[in-house]
Amino acid sequence: MLIDKHEADNILNRIPGLTIKMNPELAAIDHVLDDDELFCMIRNDLSQRYPKTLTAGRKSTPVEVVLRMLAIKHLYDLSYEQTVLQVADSLVLRQFCRVYFEAVPDQSTVCRWANLIQPQTLQAFNQRIMTLAIDSKLTHGRQLRMDGTVVETTIHHPTDSRLLADSVRVLGRSLTRAKALLGSGTDLSKEMFRNRQRSAKRTARQIAKLSRCGREQLKPHYRRLVQTTKETIRQAERVLTDLQNQAADAGQKLIESMHTFLPRAQQVLDQTVRRVFCGENVPPAEKLVSIFEPHTDIIRRGKPNKDTEFGHKVWLGEVEGGFIAQYEVLDGNPNDDSQWQPTLDKHMQLFSRPPRQASADRGVHSADNETYATQLGVKRIILPKPGRKSETRRQHERQRWFWRGRRFHAGVEGRISVIKRKYGLDRCRNRGQDGFERWVGWGVIANNLTAMGKGLSL
Repeated sequence: MLIDKHEADNILNRIPGLTIKMNPELAAIDHVLDDDELFCMIRNDLSQRYPKTLTAGRKSTPVEVVLRMLAIKHLYDLSYEQTVLQVADSLVLRQFCRVYFEAVPDQSTVCRWANLIQPQTLQAFNQRIMTLAIDSKLTHGRQLRMDGTVVETTIHHPTDSRLLADSVRVLGRSLTRAKALLGSGTDLSKEMFRNRQRSAKRTARQIAKLSRCGREQLKPHYRRLVQTTKETIRQAERVLTDLQNQAADAGQKLIESMHTFLPRAQQVLDQTVRRVFCGENVPPAEKLVSIFEPHTDIIRRGKPNKDTEFGHKVWLGEVEGGFIAQYEVLDGNPNDDSQWQPTLDKHMQLFSRPPRQASADRGVHSADNETYATQLGVKRIILPKPGRKSETRRQHERQRWFWRGRRFHAGVEGRISVIKRKYGLDRCRNRGQDGFERWVGWGVIANNLTAMGKGLSL
């Protein structure tokens, strides 16, 4: 049964000379998280764990404890294990997380509860924090600067050989489990359950060693690896049929796993044949760069230190005070200029008025975007034009207010650097598309809670 909170235990107040002094910023964040709307958002998601979570069963970890432990995890960029250890070891964090002298939930418990929180809930959570910041007059939304960045997924660098070897490894593992489930009740031969993982791994290593050689020298090895993958897929399809007929109940999870990975293995095989043997340039939209994180996009932004990135593009809108008022995980690699108008619209919804100044990089510039901002009532539009400029345009961009706006806009790069280094948004450690959006949402929330803590503690 889901419970809201532990009964407050103030036993330490009765010990003479002992006081628990919380950092002023953390104390301010503690006050912010007492908001009922924030609490109810998280509670509604946690209540969906089982049909009778709200009415039956033993008492759960309190909602208040889950919310605050997740806040600590992302405020300090900790793992679940580190979060549990830090809270258990600190009287201050026990007080902040409302654990008091109760048992601290273990890492697997916190992780399971965290995975119930939906990405759209975190969007609403961030909007509520922004509303509290506006009510506290920590920001007025007068200046808006926007930019995009890439948050990478947790995958190894994708190569055809490693993707094929991964496919063989996962399907081979499934074949071994299927053999144990079916036992002597199947008429399939022993060869049908053969795990070809070692053969695939050995061939992939040979390809890696010869990667600097020409494509022609690699083809015999690729041919062998492709054949190994085809045989494994054929075996898995045959065994899957028997599993569905003879062990559908006992092997339900295994059947679901094979249904998930078989199409991905087939796609990896297809794109390898097209690239290596047909010499075809496979479009990014048709490529699979990880069989474990198939949602990963291939993003090329022309950065000198990272030519190609694997993850998702995230668009941020920051207002004065260091608050990220809005964020969006984008699908694919859309042009930056397509994000200007939606960002301004969301700003209008949040603040009920246009920003006095809006800025972005030169990749966002277009006549339509400038016109749209003007019609909304934005007084200072900082959109430098790329390429050759007319004399009129040069004079426009040399005005003092324009240069000051450009200097203010440069701060968004610093904000992106902070959320990557301090809140873990350089690389997502969650799994799946929802896990990715959840990771980004918590990173943005951690930034805004810190900004709230600093502002309220002054």
